[in-house]
Amino acid sequence: MASEGVKLGLIGLGTVGTGVVQLLTQNGDTIARKLGRPLALTRVASRSVHAKPHPPLENAQLSSDPWSVVHDPDIDLVVELIGGIEPARSLTLEALRRGKDVVTANKALLAQHGAEIFAAAEAHGAHIGFEASVAGGIPIIRTLREGLAGDRNRALFGIVNGTCNYILTTMSEHAEEFATVLARAQAQGLAEADPSFDIDGIDAAHKLTLLAMLAFGVRVSFESVYVEGIRHVSQTDILFAREFGYGIKLLAIAKEEDDTLEVRVHPTMIPRSSLLAGVGDAYNAIFVQGEALGSSLYFGRGAGSLPTATAVVADMIDTARQRGTIRGSGVPPLGMPWHELRAIRLRPIDEITSEYYLRFMALDRPGVLARIAGILGDHDISIASVIQRGRSEGDETVPLVLRTHAAKERNLKAALCLVDELPIVQGKSVSIRIEENLG
Repeated sequence: MASEGVKLGLIGLGTVGTGVVQLLTQNGDTIARKLGRPLALTRVASRSVHAKPHPPLENAQLSSDPWSVVHDPDIDLVVELIGGIEPARSLTLEALRRGKDVVTANKALLAQHGAEIFAAAEAHGAHIGFEASVAGGIPIIRTLREGLAGDRNRALFGIVNGTCNYILTTMSEHAEEFATVLARAQAQGLAEADPSFDIDGIDAAHKLTLLAMLAFGVRVSFESVYVEGIRHVSQTDILFAREFGYGIKLLAIAKEEDDTLEVRVHPTMIPRSSLLAGVGDAYNAIFVQGEALGSSLYFGRGAGSLPTATAVVADMIDTARQRGTIRGSGVPPLGMPWHELRAIRLRPIDEITSEYYLRFMALDRPGVLARIAGILGDHDISIASVIQRGRSEGDETVPLVLRTHAAKERNLKAALCLVDELPIVQGKSVSIRIEENLG
């Protein structure tokens, strides 16, 4: 093995797969010196391998059949980069069953079927690397699993979807509405033709599922993550947020308190003075609060061919190193064996406590603020500050904007239902949660 190197089988030759081939070609000698043996790409499978141009693959057997990689007895490490659930799930499980190590960038697969896959890796003494599944080239998986292993994390806040961050950054900097910026992002290839996976928060929720398990050593199911996207964020809300001293980001949030865990993804107002507020365009960042270390921030490119490929290749190197040890004796994928992860109560969204930004479109009449404030007060929601605009000629309604003190989500929802029924309020109220303590 030392002379032949570690034999790799690559499944998927899209954007990231092409980047992996490029890095293996450009940096092969450096990788071999670091590892003490080469990483040898011997098989590549892609549905389009015979139909579309691909990088030079002189020493690899090419196929359109992904099972040819998994079934090859000479392959030591399978690199799964096709995404989606099937056939990725079946291919991964079969590779692990055969004792092959696996590296993947598939956050959806691990978020939804992680229990099955991580358990299979342990049962068959195989290693699974997934650094590229969260935040592209930022080594946050390794940081949480190893670098912060001696601390107890209390909270994690992440900007983990580049498409949403680009949209919100552009809306803020260029005073454009959501639909306009989304269309431009699609034209530039920054957003998919069907962008719902990103803008509805699903992608961020997949990533948060993995981050929460790593950060807190607990079992988290994807279905338990509260998810809310950015479709309803308007230029009006961005401007009022600025007046309050906030910016708006789609945040992936996990907090442990009193033996319960919050896991939620939603648009959030954060202080413009915070480091996270300055993370713009398609960049990602994860902010971690630990008991011993305090606050730390991890920043970098969250997507793209080469940034993500760097994480894939790093996992390949790490996995190859572990092949020289007793099988199953390396660092577990989640920092501890699957059966050692704690069961913890996950706090429903209705039970969380937060400060809120509220916006109502109300008739410009005396007593409107008093009626709305009265309903909020009846639900134990106190007002911290108010912004009220005079109406323009011809307008019947004006925006009434409030910032609340900390309140229960359940109480807020009940109050807003009553406010929305008032004849003096037009349309549906808007609420955005606020996070103050971000370092």
